[in-house]
Amino acid sequence: MRRAAQAGWGLLIALLLCLPFAQARDQQVATLAVVSVAQLPPEARDTLQLINEGGPFPYQRDGIEFKNRERILPQQPRNYYREYTVRTPGVGHRGARRIVCGVIPECYYTDDHYRSFKRIKE
Repeated sequence: MRRAAQAGWGLLIALLLCLPFAQARDQQVATLAVVSVAQLPPEARDTLQLINEGGPFPYQRDGIEFKNRERILPQQPRNYYREYTVRTPGVGHRGARRIVCGVIPECYYTDDHYRSFKRIKE
């Protein structure tokens, strides 16, 4: 019984130590910048239109799971987010710009390959 109580206290202390990090992450999610569709680059608006139409998408990896490893977006279950390439003029590869969507219209834009996001406001 005593050992179980000690284990319980250890778990409680570990959770309390993690609380500031969870709160900071939640605050970061709550403070994501917002961008209107009209403020997006034209290529991002094109990608958003394709997403709303269900494709077809020009890049093979469009529509794959976005795993949110950066933990900038709100935490969701696996397979919730999908990522789509936003064409970058003059670049011969996929570039750094993406739109990541959960349940439409929950979409986010990044122009720095997931280092920052802006919530797209329809």
